[in-house]
Amino acid sequence: MTKLKRMKPKEAAVQFVKKYFPDCQGAILAGSIVRDEETETSDLDIVIFDKRFPSSYREAMIDFGWAIEVFVHNLTSYKHFFEMDCKAAKPSMPKMISEGIILKDEGILNSIKQEAKSILEKGPEEWSEEIIRTKRYFITDALDDFLGCNNRAEEIFIANTLAELVHEFVLRTNRHWIGASKWIISALKQFDEEFTEEYVDAFNLYYKTGEKRQVVQLIDKILEPYGGRLFDGFSLGKKKCDS
Repeated sequence: MTKLKRMKPKEAAVQFVKKYFPDCQGAILAGSIVRDEETETSDLDIVIFDKRFPSSYREAMIDFGWAIEVFVHNLTSYKHFFEMDCKAAKPSMPKMISEGIILKDEGILNSIKQEAKSILEKGPEEWSEEIIRTKRYFITDALDDFLGCNNRAEEIFIANTLAELVHEFVLRTNRHWIGASKWIISALKQFDEEFTEEYVDAFNLYYKTGEKRQVVQLIDKILEPYGGRLFDGFSLGKKKCDS
């Protein structure tokens, strides 16, 4: 059976907006398509601004030959998602809007795009010394588990935790946004491509061979400027007893 040729992504996105949101005030095509990172499994991420909807929602469907994820907002509800993303230091919505291609605009998108761009340029909130100290402890604790573990299945998931913690520590201590899942590597590359290569090589070596040395060296390297590993003397939430 001959595989049907699907529409070009922007053409499909335009048709989608016309079909499902003809009265919207603005629409943006975002995601891997606009970054020229499209794969066979890529979908269309479409952000809709429509004042008729009382609240935001997200929906997935297949149409025009594409898997489509639509993120629907009214003209103010998107701000809540901006705030949530900033608190989590994962600017998914600001990034989608900032880098997205305008499909339809009734004069509202320039200011929203500028708002998103300003958020991205500002970066996440700076970590306090207390937060850095706490994160050092959690990394040290996971590293101790990693070094002491002799169960390969358990080791793999401890390594996963370490990879997540290390990427977060490096980016947040340098006032950079973090990522999740495949976006971890993208976030690290935006910060430092050389470090990203070192990070990937260390964990890749462990996953392939079980060799932990490079992971340990990498972690000690990133913790050293902040005082190194931390266990003895760490305390969290302790309050003085009433006399």
